[in-house]
Amino acid sequence: MRYMPIDSDLFVQNRVAFAKALKPRSVAVFNSNDVPPKSADGVRRFVQHTDIFYLSGIDQEASTLVICPDASEEKHREILFIRETNERIALWEGPKHTQEEAREISGIRTVYWASQFESVFRDLVLSSDRIYLNTNEHLRADVSVETRDDRFLKWCKAVYPLHRYERSAPIMHRLRAVKSPIERALIQKACDITGAAFRRVMGFIRPGVWEFEIEAEIYHEFMKNRSRGPAYEPIVASGKNACILHYVRNDRLCKAGDLVLMDFGAEYANYAADLTRTVPVNGRFTPRQRAVYDAVLRVQRSAIRMLTPGNTLKAYHKAVGGLMEQELIGLGLLDDADVKGQDENAPLYRTYFMHGTSHHLGLDVHDYGDASRVFEPGMVLTCEPGIYIREEGIGVRTENDILITDDGPVDLMSDIPVEADEIESLMADGMRGN
Repeated sequence: MRYMPIDSDLFVQNRVAFAKALKPRSVAVFNSNDVPPKSADGVRRFVQHTDIFYLSGIDQEASTLVICPDASEEKHREILFIRETNERIALWEGPKHTQEEAREISGIRTVYWASQFESVFRDLVLSSDRIYLNTNEHLRADVSVETRDDRFLKWCKAVYPLHRYERSAPIMHRLRAVKSPIERALIQKACDITGAAFRRVMGFIRPGVWEFEIEAEIYHEFMKNRSRGPAYEPIVASGKNACILHYVRNDRLCKAGDLVLMDFGAEYANYAADLTRTVPVNGRFTPRQRAVYDAVLRVQRSAIRMLTPGNTLKAYHKAVGGLMEQELIGLGLLDDADVKGQDENAPLYRTYFMHGTSHHLGLDVHDYGDASRVFEPGMVLTCEPGIYIREEGIGVRTENDILITDDGPVDLMSDIPVEADEIESLMADGMRGN
């Protein structure tokens, strides 16, 4: 792997917490992702399922984790099944994990080859009452593509129809929402790499560059710093494209007088960063652009201060909406009287700020987290207010990643410039240097 080795204690403690949440006489199964196919004989790059990675640290295809806390044999209370290699696989694909390597990475003592799974699993199932299976229960998930977990669910229910079946997802959503110190350090590393990429593009952006050229600079900085690449498809949106929230074509020429909104984040050791910055293509904000930018920044600063233990996403988003209303009134985009008479279920600020302010961040960029759960120390959330004025071709968003602590929010991107004056100064330095 490109990233440095991770202390296996992270995965050991994660499994302990998961096992404690299981009902008695249960066995739980987690499968790796597939290697996604293209057309003909092509495949895309493998990316591990974040749940099995969270519990084992194994970053390899065709892997299965079994957790059975009440197994009669102690060695079978945690079992890892991995792909057995051979000379042909080694020649065409390179080396795969040995059993000893898998033990060192995961902290799991019992490691078998994948071919042994069915016979070992049968012994465990027949002495268990419940089987915990894993499905994707993220609220925004597209579950139209069948996964290895999906196929395993069908097979397991067909072979063992009389067992009681339970869901692993609620347990994983609860555990993964709060990050351990090791996880926080990995997210911080992803944020640091992301900051380096931002500084790189500040020396590159000028009228006449293409959005995809900016994207290429981002990729370059990520990959030279042990990142596999972006944690999600980067958005590089200049001019009116900045008002398209999930714009990823990145194929427009950047022109003087435009803003360019960049939403990108490095992945490091499967953990994500998520940054947004909006900068003037020619290095200087117009008065109107500066007014909108400063309004967004004021909302972000106030919103960050609300990311404290005990708050909830619902109350938080409502409070941020109130702040945004006042800024939009100040920009002449909303009328005070209209705001006072608005339908509370359809607030007027949504015309210009149509997305949420924050989401959980971790192994997934939109990480697990119950919207009704109160904020707790160790949670990491983004903070990303924005204003999008389509009729003026102005889209502005700023986004930082915030760790919630008992002592107040900690900005994991505090070293990444965000003030308008800082951005103009950085860009002026870059243009002088080129």
